[in-house]
Amino acid sequence: MSMPQKMMRRLEQVEALDKVAKPVSKAVQRAVRPRIVRNLLSGTNLGHPLHPALTDVTIGAWSMASLLDVFGGYESEPASDMLMATGVIAAVPTAMSGLNDWSDTLGGERRVGLVHAAANTAALSLYVASLVERARGHRRNGKILGFAGFGLMGASSYLGGHLSFGRGVNVNRNAWREGPDEWTSVLGEGELAEGEHRTADAGGVQILLHRMHGKVYALAATCSHMGGPLPEGTIERGCVTCPWHGSTFRFADGGIVRGPASAPQPCYETRTQNGRIEVRLPPAGVPAGPAEERRTRTRRRTPAWTAAT
Repeated sequence: MSMPQKMMRRLEQVEALDKVAKPVSKAVQRAVRPRIVRNLLSGTNLGHPLHPALTDVTIGAWSMASLLDVFGGYESEPASDMLMATGVIAAVPTAMSGLNDWSDTLGGERRVGLVHAAANTAALSLYVASLVERARGHRRNGKILGFAGFGLMGASSYLGGHLSFGRGVNVNRNAWREGPDEWTSVLGEGELAEGEHRTADAGGVQILLHRMHGKVYALAATCSHMGGPLPEGTIERGCVTCPWHGSTFRFADGGIVRGPASAPQPCYETRTQNGRIEVRLPPAGVPAGPAEERRTRTRRRTPAWTAAT
């Protein structure tokens, strides 16, 4: 194990950080509770989390400002100041989206995230102070403060990378979508009454089945957000809500109704054959959901002159 990895392991075990992390996390959760806020900060409509995209703006702007401060001459000073100010402005929505994501973490991940946020806050403060010094004409002091902020930002970026790539925080738990390509029997038709749901195994993959309006719908049983157990969630109005963080998905197509999830839930094709419910991954170009419902939609779209030929 490398030295940075050992440091991360130790940081994850510092339970004293929980005294600050727990109340701050609860406060953030209350602030992002409205659906419009949660969806916006989570990147629900983007198809992936919003925070990583915003960090590129801040890190890029501050990095280029530092580069100009080192190698640029007098003529580059306005560009350096503009880049630094751009990073400061972009840091606000970046921090908001990051706090939104962090509020769903626990244990070691939450502790590392707290230090990550504190380092970012300190870096932002240094960059703001740098801009103030530059505006006063104290360019040397401004550069020193900017370089200090750049160093903190680099350390914080490493913590963020550890959370994303080392711990898999906010990574789509269903990115490697699996399931049977052929029709696979999973449950007896009589074992799933109207309005009920069941969990079944389909070729080693856990599937959540739900009968609604006489049709059977199937979703992956693991929430795409952080792996929550959807079968233990709430089902109403054709949607299932994860019991962990409240992500809500439509049974009809796996689409997201409410974040923090940003990746749709894998949805499977279903049919009833010889008294058994069967599921499979929908072939390319074929929508998921009940097979009979798809056939009905197809017939409705078929022009009358085509049906007569």
